[in-house]
Amino acid sequence: MTNNTTLTRADLAESLNRHIGLSRAESAAMVESILDKMGDALAKGENVKISSFGTFVLRDKNERVGRNPKTGIEVPIAPRRVLTFRASQTMRERIARA
Repeated sequence: MTNNTTLTRADLAESLNRHIGLSRAESAAMVESILDKMGDALAKGENVKISSFGTFVLRDKNERVGRNPKTGIEVPIAPRRVLTFRASQTMRERIARA
């Protein structure tokens, strides 16, 4: 992983290259393929579960009334679909030890 605090596609591909021995192009293609599959499943409304990591869950939020904090004017917030992530118990324990 690079010195920044964000794990990137390139970091994942580099890890595949080092640990499995795939070429850089094959590693990058595999990472893209996995992310494409996840994105396609989410776009179809399916949840994505990665064992021992967590679950990406789609939730539908209803319309509600919000308030502009500066002016206090009420504004309707349209219904929308949001993506949330729930870490698995294994991941939570791993993070707690870090």
